[in-house]
Amino acid sequence: MNPTLKLWRKLSAFPAGRQLFSKGVCIKAPYFATIKPVFEELETGYAVVRIKERRAIHNHIKSVHAIALCNLAEIAGGVVSEASMPAGMRWIPAGMTVRYLGPAKGVLRGYASMREIVPGEKGAVPVKVEVKNEVGTVVFDAEIAMHVSPKKSRSS
Repeated sequence: MNPTLKLWRKLSAFPAGRQLFSKGVCIKAPYFATIKPVFEELETGYAVVRIKERRAIHNHIKSVHAIALCNLAEIAGGVVSEASMPAGMRWIPAGMTVRYLGPAKGVLRGYASMREIVPGEKGAVPVKVEVKNEVGTVVFDAEIAMHVSPKKSRSS
């Protein structure tokens, strides 16, 4: 089993495990801590990450800033990619296309999905992320092009 997915399953079984997993991701990639994400679900090909609107991530019109939403899309897309990689594979974001569809207020959830990765595959794999508000309205969406490839051998 993928090590990231294995860690998620182990930690999420405990009361504070989801928060602990989320903090661990933010330790590995500190910029994500600016949005205070909490993972709610993580499976191969699927993730849900929650953030809460607060003043520190507001824009000038008192809704969640566009770049905070991009940050949410990137953490959801990146961790679902990591959790979905077969052994011997790696990924890196190659580009992201986003759309701002409405004011982002309240509790927001990023829903990331991607197709199965074939061992040995090389090329761009799309990861789709929708951010929904508390009533289920999509306020932002993104498509992240994840470049996947086999890891280089240590002897190379």
